Amino acid sequence: MNFVNPIRVLLADDQTLVRAAFAMLVESARDMEVVGQAGTGVEAVELARSERADLVVMDIRMPELDGIEATRLIAADDDLAGVKVLVLTTYDTEEHIVEALRAGASGFLVKDTKPAELLAAIRTVAAGESLLSPGPTSRLIARVLSAPQMPRAGGPDGLTDRERQVLTLVARGLNNTEIAESLGLSPLTAKTHVSRIMGKLGARDRAQLVIVAYESGLVSPGEV
Repeated sequence: MNFVNPIRVLLADDQTLVRAAFAMLVESARDMEVVGQAGTGVEAVELARSERADLVVMDIRMPELDGIEATRLIAADDDLAGVKVLVLTTYDTEEHIVEALRAGASGFLVKDTKPAELLAAIRTVAAGESLLSPGPTSRLIARVLSAPQMPRAGGPDGLTDRERQVLTLVARGLNNTEIAESLGLSPLTAKTHVSRIMGKLGARDRAQLVIVAYESGLVSPGEV
């Protein structure tokens, strides 16, 4: 099978050997190609602009400019509106994970993830989905966002009752098919609801919807 438009991947990690290993893995997939490698956050932003990558695999711990700030700059650049960011991190940096999602990342993986899982994650995020599992990930985000020192945003005003139901299920990690089954809808209707919610709330993707749901209190710790 030939892929006319392979996923253009930019790798950003300060460790040369790690980048090389990721590059070999990505290039082994026929539907992907590596268009650049960055060793600093500044390089990641510059290469995202010059190479027109579809997706950036971004390490959080980067010199000059960390991965969170680099993600924020990419997400804020209108010329890079279609560029997705997949953050690599570990579960012992909870605040960093949430900040990365707030900055515009579409999901995250732990750095010791299996090769096949990394490739699957790249495909998922490049397709416009967020990489947020319903189990540990959702509980992790909920715990950090519910901390007393974290500011709470206003509620998701302007949503219909059905849209609030859909948003709650998105925050719990359900995909469109699972949302449809839960609410007795067709998958297309569920997808339409999600798209409308994103438009109303100004969210880039489902990951941002999860942040809104937790910060507004629509979903609380213990519900996932």
